[in-house]
Amino acid sequence: MTIKKSSTRDGNQSTPAASGKQARLTALQIVYEVFEKGQYANLALERTLRKSTLAWVDRHLVTEIVNGSVRMVRHLDWVLDLFLAKPVAKQQPWVRNILRISLYQLLFMDRIPDYACVDDAVKMANLKAGKRLGAVVNGVLRNYLRSREKIQIPAEDELQYLAVKYSYPDWLVREFLSLTDSAEVEGALIYLNSPPKVAARSNLLRIGREDLLDRLKQEGVRAEAGSYTPWSVHIRDLKQPVIELDSYKQGLFYLQNEGSMLAAALLEPPPGGLVYDLGAGVGGKSTHVAEMTGDRGRVIAVERHSHKLELLKANCRRLGINHVTPLQSDILQLEPDLPQAERVLLDAPCSGWGVLNRRADARWRLSQEEVKNLPQLQFRLLQAAAGLLKPDGLLLYSTCTFNPAENEQVVARFLKEAPFAVQGFAEKISFFPLTAEDIEAARRGCLTLRPGRYQCDGMFYALLRRLGHE
Repeated sequence: MTIKKSSTRDGNQSTPAASGKQARLTALQIVYEVFEKGQYANLALERTLRKSTLAWVDRHLVTEIVNGSVRMVRHLDWVLDLFLAKPVAKQQPWVRNILRISLYQLLFMDRIPDYACVDDAVKMANLKAGKRLGAVVNGVLRNYLRSREKIQIPAEDELQYLAVKYSYPDWLVREFLSLTDSAEVEGALIYLNSPPKVAARSNLLRIGREDLLDRLKQEGVRAEAGSYTPWSVHIRDLKQPVIELDSYKQGLFYLQNEGSMLAAALLEPPPGGLVYDLGAGVGGKSTHVAEMTGDRGRVIAVERHSHKLELLKANCRRLGINHVTPLQSDILQLEPDLPQAERVLLDAPCSGWGVLNRRADARWRLSQEEVKNLPQLQFRLLQAAAGLLKPDGLLLYSTCTFNPAENEQVVARFLKEAPFAVQGFAEKISFFPLTAEDIEAARRGCLTLRPGRYQCDGMFYALLRRLGHE
């Protein structure tokens, strides 16, 4: 079985073999909470690390082990079942999770030698489950190490092969295979298993990209210009959290994936005009729109969750943006007397297929029924967004999925009932290295960025113009 291991993550230096024991014990506790108590992986990580005194490198190690073990659990359990007398699901809970995180390290990491990983696993099992089960852990992992070169996932059933190898639910892989060929599906599965890159957008109000790169270099950060947008920077090596950098505190950049950076470019917000950002979240697209107008227009950022709006306000203060107005509301319950705008951005709730790498347990929490119900909500949101737009104004519909039922099909249904037409936009994002097929799609006014085809979040954009004149 061919396995890709990594000694580093995003350029961080490898951890010495003797270090990280407390980190691995911390990772075990979090993984246990996720699998045995139903906790969300990201929330359990955040809660634990917030109270932790672990060093930065060990906090990073905890994050990698937790996210990797949760993401790859189907693959891990398949391998473990080859060496267990009874299935993983029937093992003592601490034992199965010790085996999972230990096998993840043996399969996908080389930060510590194999013998040290096994030794740590046995010690954790002795502590959590007793010496008898510690011996079981020792035997399983040593048997795996002796036999790992012989392990092969059966390839006769394509769906099962992909689902086990890359650790996804059957139904999700089946959906992916219904959309495109298996080679592109495999590329997407691989990309969605990789930790998200640290991408940043230079703040147009304060600094250009080259000057930002120089500034980051002065702070000891290895970074390089992104290849997808004129504003993107990839941060490759960090010795501290991004938010502790002086350049971050001074608002010189905003952390944002390159796929999301296209939204503001597609809208082309007019200076001095009004823009609605519906489903604004913590303000990534709102702040970019404001930057592109020189902070001379007005952006009304609509978000239903108060904690996200507080973060949006903080982001605006840090970036020096004054003309973003937060509005707490459900999009479907907006006041009817709101002024109409030249531009409206609707970032609709979706299945999130294009960002599964951002939440390790998202693939296990998604349900087919939930996905089937989303298009009706998205259609209603599009109708609400349309009512906020002036005649001849532009409405940008975006999702972070590549599911046609939530994308092209929602737009097609909307166009049958509303006085709108699709607006081509290939020339607006000529800087983005699209394939010939996707350039043609952008010329027609709809574009899907497939993960794997592009090394960025999977996104969908449809640009719609309201017919008529003021």
